[in-house]
Amino acid sequence: MCGRYAASRGPEDLAGVFEIEKWEPEEALAPDYNVAPTKEVYAVLDRPLKDADSPKPVRQLRRLKWGLVPSWSKTPEGGARMINARAETVHEKPSYRRAFSTRRCIIPADGYYEWVTAKDERELEVEGKKKRQRKQPYFVLPADGSVFAMAGLYEFWRDRTLPDDHPLAWWVTCSVITTEAETTPLAVPPAEGPHTLADIHPRMPLMLTPDRWDSWLDPSRTDPDDLRELLAPPPAGLMRAYPVSTAVSNVRNNGPELLKELEGPEEGTLF
Repeated sequence: MCGRYAASRGPEDLAGVFEIEKWEPEEALAPDYNVAPTKEVYAVLDRPLKDADSPKPVRQLRRLKWGLVPSWSKTPEGGARMINARAETVHEKPSYRRAFSTRRCIIPADGYYEWVTAKDERELEVEGKKKRQRKQPYFVLPADGSVFAMAGLYEFWRDRTLPDDHPLAWWVTCSVITTEAETTPLAVPPAEGPHTLADIHPRMPLMLTPDRWDSWLDPSRTDPDDLRELLAPPPAGLMRAYPVSTAVSNVRNNGPELLKELEGPEEGTLF
């Protein structure tokens, strides 16, 4: 899954990486080293500009709220629970299938945090039992330091309690698509602890390599069967993971120190 990530790159940097044609300086976000659900995040999308004469899609960097609210929802209250969409079912789930066909985006990140879930604990979670042992967080990122481009969906929701000209009348929200975690060795295995992403957690965000960006963002591609080919996992061996401080577990903590690599798991944590 993806429940927390880091995003420190600014609009100028992202504009160069993704060949952004349009972004608003007033929508700039501060670097965020502990992005949590319901926060505003950057998303790259191809869409015609509002009130433009041409219907041609323009690559934009937009600020969206993380936690998708389907257009047909009566209230936005469920958005915080819809931060992830499973690649295996995104084409058929009512909450995601329309966005999958026509409103796809890329959510750029430095990498994501995941808390290790050992086999016995996973079994307890399946049974509906909670385990209170403190988990060791890991930071997962491209081994070459490039932008982690997460496949995403976005949606528009109209708040009918507000007039048309109200600045909050429209919500634009997003979800991260997840897939099965890689079982192949990490590019840089840690000295101790997990040696694959699947050892940390059974799910991971779907990373899009640059050769898929244009196809994924192209709004003219609407056939679900055609689009599902783009949901294939990236080549193995591109990722690394290392343990970080359990301070990241508290959403109030935010700073570059959260990305500091530890020599090994913290004492008293799982793994």
